Amino acid sequence: PKDTGFELTAFSDSDHAGCLDSRKSTSGGIQFLGGDKLVSWSSKKQDCTSMSFVEVEYVSLSVCCAQVLWMRTHLTDYGFHFDKIPMYCDSKAAIAISCNPVQHSRTKHIDVRYHFIKEKVEKVIVKLFFVGMEYQLADLFTKALPVERFQYLFRRLGMRCLTPSELEALANESA
Repeated sequence: PKDTGFELTAFSDSDHAGCLDSRKSTSGGIQFLGGDKLVSWSSKKQDCTSMSFVEVEYVSLSVCCAQVLWMRTHLTDYGFHFDKIPMYCDSKAAIAISCNPVQHSRTKHIDVRYHFIKEKVEKVIVKLFFVGMEYQLADLFTKALPVERFQYLFRRLGMRCLTPSELEALANESA
């Protein structure tokens, strides 16, 4: 909600055909409260084999939206009301499909359960924004990354990478 400092935001990403065995894709999503407090994340192999990168991103965006709506429902019980929840995706085409309430021949083969996001966008419950790949925080949950990128994303999520000796020192402090 406005002026409370308690906003809900989300990032959605995917890895097209990343599984070498099944050629299935991976969806990744993260949700923040208060701008920078990571409260939920997911990384899951998609149950459908997608024909295009855009379809994979669209499915991932829908899965992330479902999580955001679940969180919104529970936060409403505590008196917080959210509309225009910002969701960030690095695919302009997936955003365009989500914002278009009309079904086209290019998207009719996508399982109907993923199309609910169009209604949520139309009712302005969620608002979709493009984010460049370099700022895509959900990238961490979709594929293996170079060490530098992994550590950068970890820091951006408010986490720390600890070495085994740092972990041991922390364990000794609390003992």
